[in-house]
Amino acid sequence: MVNHDNSYKYLFSHAAMVEDLLRGFVKEDWVRDLDFTTLEKVSGSYVSDDLRDRADDIVWRVRWGKDWLYVYILLEFQSSVDRWMAVRMMTYVGLLYQDLIQTGQLTNNRMLPPILPIVLYNGDSKWTAATDIKSMIQKIPGGLGKYHPRMEYLLLAEREYPETALSGLNNLVAALFRLENSRTPADLLEVVRNLLKWLADSKQSSLRRAFTVWFSRVLFPNHFDKEEQPALEELTEVENMLSERVKEWNKESMERGMQQGMQQGMQQGTQHGM
Repeated sequence: MVNHDNSYKYLFSHAAMVEDLLRGFVKEDWVRDLDFTTLEKVSGSYVSDDLRDRADDIVWRVRWGKDWLYVYILLEFQSSVDRWMAVRMMTYVGLLYQDLIQTGQLTNNRMLPPILPIVLYNGDSKWTAATDIKSMIQKIPGGLGKYHPRMEYLLLAEREYPETALSGLNNLVAALFRLENSRTPADLLEVVRNLLKWLADSKQSSLRRAFTVWFSRVLFPNHFDKEEQPALEELTEVENMLSERVKEWNKESMERGMQQGMQQGMQQGTQHGM
């Protein structure tokens, strides 16, 4: 799973992926006021006061509105359900705020900038962990609840998005979700051809390469035998490989259909003769 996590970090180290993530999957009004031309990746590793290193996956910042208010985005990639994710995210946000205070990165009003914590979940099982730290703390009557922390993270579970909701989106992250959920070479080929159109500009060569690496190290090892995996350097090679797979798959499907038809015909003929 290390390759999976690292490949996601590679993909989401590109501003275009983060922009499409926010535009396509954060259904909130404030997203419309973001200046996506200012997207900037910042360090995701912080040192707490007791000098223990703590690392997030990826952190970006982007200007919001006219006041140059920064929005920091935390992306936490998970392939299995972590019951205590809300605690982890609260810790990461606290460490990020510590770092912002120490480096003087505050708003014009000397306040802390808002943070959007996102958990991008690509596991097969349903996410069952709480998304709000408040709901995880034992309730005691008598007013103690007002001292409990309150923080919620945004959960994006890839498997919960149906194909019908993703296929109509001209969106790189939606394409990634479709690739994760695809079951046949034909499904994969359709998405790859869309990616080739969207990433045709020479400025997107790094992102094309990132998707190629993801195919080579994540998707193909899970779908095909190792000895059948060629070395892939470009997304066009992925398209060619999948095209051949689709031809083989269609041929095998036709042969299976013919065999089933022959068997059914023989059985019907035997029954008729009897």
